[in-house]
Amino acid sequence: MPDVMQNVYPVLLAGGMGTRLWPVSRALYPKQLVKFIGNESLLQTTIKRLTPLLDLQNVRVVCGEKHFQETARHMQDIGLVPEEKVIVEPSGRNTAPAILLAAFHIRRIAKDSVLCIFPADHVISNIESFHERLHAAIRLAENGSVVTFGIKPNYPETGYGYIEGGADVSDSALRVKRFVEKPDRQTAEKYIQLGNFFWNSGMFAFKVSVILEEFKTHQPELLATMEEIFSVEQPLAKEDYDRLENISIDYAIMEKTDKCVVLPSDFGWSDIGSWKSLYDFLEKDANNNIIDGDVIAQDTQNCFILSHDRLIATNRLQNMVVVETPDSIFVSDLDHSRDVKSIVSELKDQGRKEYHQHRSVYHPWGISKLLEQIDNYTVAALTVYSDSFLQLPGDTHTAHHLFVIKGQAKISAASQHKMLSSGDSITCPAKGQVSIENTGKQDLNLIQVELKNPSDS
Repeated sequence: MPDVMQNVYPVLLAGGMGTRLWPVSRALYPKQLVKFIGNESLLQTTIKRLTPLLDLQNVRVVCGEKHFQETARHMQDIGLVPEEKVIVEPSGRNTAPAILLAAFHIRRIAKDSVLCIFPADHVISNIESFHERLHAAIRLAENGSVVTFGIKPNYPETGYGYIEGGADVSDSALRVKRFVEKPDRQTAEKYIQLGNFFWNSGMFAFKVSVILEEFKTHQPELLATMEEIFSVEQPLAKEDYDRLENISIDYAIMEKTDKCVVLPSDFGWSDIGSWKSLYDFLEKDANNNIIDGDVIAQDTQNCFILSHDRLIATNRLQNMVVVETPDSIFVSDLDHSRDVKSIVSELKDQGRKEYHQHRSVYHPWGISKLLEQIDNYTVAALTVYSDSFLQLPGDTHTAHHLFVIKGQAKISAASQHKMLSSGDSITCPAKGQVSIENTGKQDLNLIQVELKNPSDS
């Protein structure tokens, strides 16, 4: 591997919520962690496509606290040790603070390295072309440019921002004349005819020293605040991080710097911003359908049908998306599937949990899956990782019944301790907290029945 590649640090931004891919993508389990089709999440795919050009030991992922455990687990599953590779934001403050935070971490170990910034939830189909453009971007960044990857538009998309290119630089890059907001269709068609407008991909390359100098010039307050609150020894406090301006890297730096160049790229890119864009990206069957899961599709064409738990049967359906999860089903025509974002907003306004979490919720200790919730009782399946424990919130009105399906557990309640193994059960009266500890080497699986007001039943 060339020396320049060893001095490159890929930074993956994994803070998005992906509400336009509800009900699969949700706030507590966003789209970068989802395995839409196949056996890899978007995060895993984004990391793996960097090889063999870049050293994966240099990968850094910026994510929120709530996603730390699953992000680390996804990295472990593809053979990466997550320690010192996951950078945690205590709150979401947009892309400029996230990139600045990553730059602060990396400058400690490689001050003059090149950072390559990639959203963790985008897809690319032509990896060979991507590597060629990535190599060119690194060369440009080594020479002091702030590089943005501009995607050659093949249709008048109105959901993306555009970048206007100017004079030639090198490696086919162009000086950036301006960034423009999402246009209407007529304007987008004009951009395509002109030929020097490109979709803004949100992918960048620049040297650490260069981008910090640009922050010093164009965002001195943001830089000064980060200097004040940044610490290697301890996590950032939310109240401190919230002092940083909520601003994108485009507004903060890219639209102001005179070092910005756009690198025209055509490597089959999509930001997977809707079910329609995911449908457009994936390979279709003979009926132009994308079907995954337990599905019977009769006289069905041009559809995206995704089943997780239940059978979906369709008849005489065209140009539709049908997505099933254990607690929600989304049905829409493909062309207007972006409108699911307003449904998520309505769910949030109604205070419904479906807007932000699945029935399965991932915790530092393991996974809880809601099986049933009726009146005064709740049934859940718990998976507790090896060497982990959890505490069930207790009060004088809630009793817990626990059944061990697999593994070994130490249950502590009311100053009593009991060892359980597969087939054993215990009832913990409504007297306080219950602690569950996995004492085995494998995952511990339990069924939990939570009964409210047991004395009244």
